[in-house]
Amino acid sequence: MVIEKAVLRVRLHGSGQCNRALGALICRLIGVLLGGLLGRVTPAYTGSMPIRLPAVSARHLTDLRGATRLAADATLGLADLVEAMHERIVTLPGAAQDGRMSGVLGITGLVYRSIRGVTRLVGGSADALLGAVGQLTPMLPPAGAPVSREREAVVAALNGVIGDHLVERGNPLATAMSLRHEGRALALDAASLRQALPATGRLVLLVHGLCMNDLQWQRDGHDHGAMLARELGFTPVYLRYNSGRAVHTNGVELSGLIEQLLAAWPVPLQRILLLGHSMGGLVLRSALHHGARSGLAWPARVDELVCMGTPHHGAPLERAGHGLDILLGAAPYAAPLARLGKMRSAGIVDLRHGNLLPPRHGADGRLLPPASVPLPAHIKSYALAAQVGNSAGALKGRVLGDGLVPVSSALGLHARPARALGFAPARQAVLQGMNHLELLCRPEAAEQLLRWLR
Repeated sequence: MVIEKAVLRVRLHGSGQCNRALGALICRLIGVLLGGLLGRVTPAYTGSMPIRLPAVSARHLTDLRGATRLAADATLGLADLVEAMHERIVTLPGAAQDGRMSGVLGITGLVYRSIRGVTRLVGGSADALLGAVGQLTPMLPPAGAPVSREREAVVAALNGVIGDHLVERGNPLATAMSLRHEGRALALDAASLRQALPATGRLVLLVHGLCMNDLQWQRDGHDHGAMLARELGFTPVYLRYNSGRAVHTNGVELSGLIEQLLAAWPVPLQRILLLGHSMGGLVLRSALHHGARSGLAWPARVDELVCMGTPHHGAPLERAGHGLDILLGAAPYAAPLARLGKMRSAGIVDLRHGNLLPPRHGADGRLLPPASVPLPAHIKSYALAAQVGNSAGALKGRVLGDGLVPVSSALGLHARPARALGFAPARQAVLQGMNHLELLCRPEAAEQLLRWLR
């Protein structure tokens, strides 16, 4: 719950509050990683004196390298920001323009360069040391060994907030996309699939939302995938991905993985269901669009698509953060602070209008509304929305929707008919008195899925 609250603050604000929350999230990550390392000890001996040493695994070393790089990047970024603000203030009209100012700039420039140099030296040395130790990984437990759910949740949240940065910097904390079952990655060949899961003729692929992972489909003792297996005979396969990358980037990669999965499925398939929560619905729609445009076989085999709390036409709270970018950039002293407002991943930015495709820009450089992507005509598509109010007309519910996604966006409605997705009325539902995350676990949501899918 502590992690989820931090994630919500980071998701919804492009301000100092966001960056304090991001800092808290990074500190929490480092705490979890160190706790996992120091909390696991094994006996060792030096002479006759027994001591306790950490039971280090390859996963721990990888995590610590990622945390070290992230801390160094954060320090360098803060130094750049403060120096930019200092220079901005000194060079504004009306500021004293004499020899003293040039001296100040020269001294402070030296200070900032020194901070950067020390940070790169310390960060680089620590990374090199951990890398050298990592050469011993054949002697250590493998990186794929079981890890704590808390560690997985913190890393998923971090990827949602700055996952694109982690990829760009080659940080080992960046989450690689994989198809999974019961928390373990699947090898996409028939023999491995036959051994790893109870393959049936009914497949459901579950795709999580922003800042989450495949394990978080299990919430308050409920898992929609397990329920569909128990009640309707589906075999659940879960996607894990870096939700901070652009939606279309994840959609393209997922499309290729689904093609491989269906080609390797060890028994004939009679029914294929795609189930996405929040951003997961956008990623699935993007994958369907790319797969069809690329001539892949799998989109034509899909029978049903269910989107739960998906911001098909955007999440207005992310738009408010984008407005802050513009306001900060227009204020002379605060212009460098606009960098803080941009500390949102490509994935979060895509929620502004429900982007499924690469962004388009006008001649003036401004971001244009995304091109409309219709629902596939051959697929039965369902939209499940929630609102926090207890009645359909409640003001709180109309304004906030499920707390993150308005009801109209989750149902694909739009003031311009050409942009409305056109979910059939019988394939839409709004659940009352429920928030965004409760769509994963409340009995009403499970019952609605079963009514549609039986």
